[in-house]
Amino acid sequence: MLLHIPNVLDAATLAHCTALLKQADWTDGRVTAGTQAATVKNNRQLPETSPVAQQLRAIVLEALSKNPTFFSAALPKRIYPPLFNRYGDEANAFGNHVDNAIRTHPATAQHVRTDLSFTLFLNNPTDYDGGELIIEDGMGGRAVKLPAGHLILYPSYSVHRVEPVTRGARLACFTWLESMVREPQRRELLHEMDLSIAALRGDHGETDTAVRLTSCYHNLMRMWATV
Repeated sequence: MLLHIPNVLDAATLAHCTALLKQADWTDGRVTAGTQAATVKNNRQLPETSPVAQQLRAIVLEALSKNPTFFSAALPKRIYPPLFNRYGDEANAFGNHVDNAIRTHPATAQHVRTDLSFTLFLNNPTDYDGGELIIEDGMGGRAVKLPAGHLILYPSYSVHRVEPVTRGARLACFTWLESMVREPQRRELLHEMDLSIAALRGDHGETDTAVRLTSCYHNLMRMWATV
């Protein structure tokens, strides 16, 4: 499942993020890459311990906690502390790679199984040329280049890359998460059921049918979720 979630960050929050990013000291992005990915990664990242990264991380996590679409689709159990990258100038691409199956946070030693990845765009497509996130889907790949504040959620097992930036700079937040429901098909089924229940309740109110379907949703969660 590839899911575009719009307006995760509103205009005021984006303006605050932009002001923080202007203070950023960037470092080599290969610091968080695995052995294979490091050979094709050429970008800049904020150090995980930098004050700017910590402030931005808190903003993103708060926004995600308030976004019902993100929760419904991802059912997050653990989120690796979000990271921030920049493509442009001499550091401007990331070749085909697959995200590591397990990420271990260096400060806490907590393991996160990477079921899903996301990219949250922090500036607009008009600010740069190139920089598309290409997610291979068996049909030539999907190109993703979203407005500032919009997020793409996609399977961590997919082969993906970032095309070279040929003008300007591309700024984004990215990370990985472990879902309470490990199997993608079950997770997608629950998301579709959640959307359908919400539509049914919106059209007809709290009917007996809506209550029964809600009961089915939560009983499936009891069967499939690991918390």
